[in-house]
Amino acid sequence: MTRFDHDYYHRYYGPAGVHAPEQVGHLATAVHAMAAWWGVEIHSMLDVGAGLGMWRDWYRRHHPAVHTLSIDISEHACRTWGHEQRDITTWRPERSYDLVVCHSVLQYVADEGVATAVEHLADATECVLYLEAPTTADLAHVVDPQRTDMEVHHRSGEWYRALLGQWFQQVGAGLWVKRGTVPMFELEAAAP
Repeated sequence: MTRFDHDYYHRYYGPAGVHAPEQVGHLATAVHAMAAWWGVEIHSMLDVGAGLGMWRDWYRRHHPAVHTLSIDISEHACRTWGHEQRDITTWRPERSYDLVVCHSVLQYVADEGVATAVEHLADATECVLYLEAPTTADLAHVVDPQRTDMEVHHRSGEWYRALLGQWFQQVGAGLWVKRGTVPMFELEAAAP
């Protein structure tokens, strides 16, 4: 896919990019710790839309025993950062992973493919999904349009919650747990 080429990565992930490895490291630390708090041991992690591979690299550096798989639709990203080239709208994983990371991906998926993509994410997720996708409100009021690709699908948070809610329960801070896997106190998670 030519959209996600060298120029795209330079523009959005270069020196003035959206997320630096240190920031992603803080996030990965928090996600891993929350999974541990819930009693979920992370033995495997799938990074969907891995880009520069910051999640995979963090796991390899801090938890080398964790099996990691990083995939991306971009030929450039796969060639440059060593991912398997996969499209989550057409690729269904053969196994599940304790943690699936889908960081800034779904906003790029066309309307006709997004339900299938989420179904594939559900198939891939054993327990915990970390998901970041800017909503219409985020794009209007939160993100920095100078540092964020605004040529994405604008969808409401309600729309994403309805789609994801078929398989997951939202537990906050971008974390979702697969239904029936991790018992949550009422105030820990959004209402089912």
